[in-house]
Amino acid sequence: MQIYVVGGAVRDELLGRPSADCDHVVVGATPEDLLARGFRPVGKDFPVFIDPQSGEEYALARTERKSGRGYHGFTFHAAPDVTLTEDLARRDLTINAMARDEAGQLIDPYDGRRDLTDRVLRHVGPAFAEDPVRLLRLARFAARFADFTVAPETLELMRGMVANGEVDHLVAERVWQELAKGLMETEPVRMFEVLRECGALARLLPEVEALFGVPQRADYHPEIDTGSHTMMVVAQSARRGYALPVRFAALTHDLGKALTPADILPRHIGHEERSVRLVEQLAARLRVPADCRELALLMAHHHGNIHRAGDLRAATIVGLLEKCDALRRPQRFEQLLQACLCDHTGRRGWEDRPYASPEQLRTALAAVNTVKAGEIARACNTPQQIAERIHAARIKAVSQALGIG
Repeated sequence: MQIYVVGGAVRDELLGRPSADCDHVVVGATPEDLLARGFRPVGKDFPVFIDPQSGEEYALARTERKSGRGYHGFTFHAAPDVTLTEDLARRDLTINAMARDEAGQLIDPYDGRRDLTDRVLRHVGPAFAEDPVRLLRLARFAARFADFTVAPETLELMRGMVANGEVDHLVAERVWQELAKGLMETEPVRMFEVLRECGALARLLPEVEALFGVPQRADYHPEIDTGSHTMMVVAQSARRGYALPVRFAALTHDLGKALTPADILPRHIGHEERSVRLVEQLAARLRVPADCRELALLMAHHHGNIHRAGDLRAATIVGLLEKCDALRRPQRFEQLLQACLCDHTGRRGWEDRPYASPEQLRTALAAVNTVKAGEIARACNTPQQIAERIHAARIKAVSQALGIG
């Protein structure tokens, strides 16, 4: 039995980066051998075990063969006679197909170290094209390693995966999983650039692809189309270190602009309702988690009024806070303000442009929270009267706090 550290741990060590996981491949062993050592089985499709002491993953060396469409269309063979080189051959990228033995010796049959040095993302072999998840993973790695380029032959292979329909067989959960991970990388825009370049964005996120080529308002740098603006907003959300719901809201806030009637461009009157509809469509298709879906819907619907907060009357501001459920969910409202800040700064030369809306709305929310709803309710005779008087008291509090009518 030989045990090797493989994959990301080796890659990150060579790059001088910390690695969250340390995976192992076991050559020359059977499941019974690992069970005898006290390892706990976790793999459903092939033999994978967890070391109860370290919590690290150990997988028996295996090969795989394409047997159908999509991520699950494979049969696996794990046996003591499978070699390390055969196991590494099934991996996606050369930089992920390296190993270290127990003596610390590097095993690199597919020149992954050279590609690390040259900053290239290159597929190991033609089997890359058999698994559409690898296309998504490569795009995600492009977002993590932003100074890496995609090898021309790998990009051509990815385009073939789109053309032959392999990408269409990706399951929604896996698309969202990779999209979410990519959004949380340091340069998420690179992920979308790679997906566009190979044609996959139009198949996986057609609502986002449709934004490219759609003109912006004339006063919002008309040389930048809506798709490019969206990417700048996503970039801002990453640079500021915001959470996943904020980054997803940044990606989807302007989807409705792709449906703006041509005769009113570059204006986008009524795009908020169209954006809400498209966010709902996208979130349902990819089974987006509730926290991301809810914030994206709020952003799509209300970001225009938030940007105009300085021009709104007190009654309108109170209505906005109530519609956003800001009193009961202030943390989510703060994320909404973060997403709006990204939208404001996501234009050329606007990174340091003053933006008063978040602080105005925080002040308004603090004022609304001073209203003693319980005392008002006890002084009322009907439920309708309670709601009316609480609302009026909130408007008065905001009017006084902001000095507006």
